[in-house]
Amino acid sequence: MSHLRPLFLQGSPEGYDRACQALAEIPVDLALAAPDHWQPPRLAATIRREAQVEGPATYHRGETRRLRLLPALGPATLPGWNFWRQDLPEELPIPGTLASVSQARRAIVLRSGGEENALRMSEHVICQKLGLGIDSLQVELLSEDPPLFDQGSLPLVQALEEAGLQEDPCRPLRYVTPKSPVALLHPQNGGFLLWSPPEEPEDHRLFLDVAVDFPTAIGKERLQLCLHPDHFRRGAAARTNCSAREMRMARLLSPFVPSWRNLGYTDKNILLAGKKEYANAPNPALSLPGGKSLEPVWHRTCLDLVAALSLLPPLQRPAGRLTSFKAGHLLDVRFLKLLFRQGMLKELP
Repeated sequence: MSHLRPLFLQGSPEGYDRACQALAEIPVDLALAAPDHWQPPRLAATIRREAQVEGPATYHRGETRRLRLLPALGPATLPGWNFWRQDLPEELPIPGTLASVSQARRAIVLRSGGEENALRMSEHVICQKLGLGIDSLQVELLSEDPPLFDQGSLPLVQALEEAGLQEDPCRPLRYVTPKSPVALLHPQNGGFLLWSPPEEPEDHRLFLDVAVDFPTAIGKERLQLCLHPDHFRRGAAARTNCSAREMRMARLLSPFVPSWRNLGYTDKNILLAGKKEYANAPNPALSLPGGKSLEPVWHRTCLDLVAALSLLPPLQRPAGRLTSFKAGHLLDVRFLKLLFRQGMLKELP
């Protein structure tokens, strides 16, 4: 974390100091560096050939959903990620950017044009943009409902990597960072986001320090890493988590709540945390040798925070150091929107 006092988009210096002290009391469970001398690329990338992936529907239990993934290479295609609803032939694509976010309370919903032209829980898809370094992609789908996998977003990672990556010589990347350290405090839970510029302007890497603190079996977890495709691939297997009580309530109330009625959550595709122990088994590949599961903080890092950062404008990538403590979708999106509205980002050379 930067030792300079940040600018505050919301919150007081006293609240920030308390939050930093709470974060400092959480030991780092795992720290991962990038390969020696590695720097992110200068040119944008897309996939080499078409790929498809399918899985159970997220919001329509018992149904299947498929994504068709197409290269977006050269000036004849749209830059960035664009989602084409094939079941809505008169609608234009939904750009995968902050401007398309319609709400971000429990998931990030992207919407453009008509009310139906939307993608729900987009974070599990759009996170591949920054995580794998695929800057432009055309995604075709037949519903607002993405697939929900038993291993987070790993099947999508595998499909994209099997399609191969290629650089687009027509599209140079722009790396952006705050002009000075800037923070946004959560108005209630003592959490915050802090983004600081790199020490050297030629350093385009993104370092993440992410901590969670839940009053359940999850408890306190902290992960530090330099974002690199190898680390993202590992974390992409992390499932969404919720408390066992929330799952019971969802099942009990689902006949009366339309948005929950056909929710596709099971004890395989979601991690259920009881008060003192998990109700199902955490992913062992995301646990420490001593047995402590880091699946929740991996999910928060790779499928939540990286997803929000993937919503930067086309051909932009973030650089610097970003700290997340007890934050979530709503704070992520609000933070980034305020940075743009207030002109607090700069481009690196």
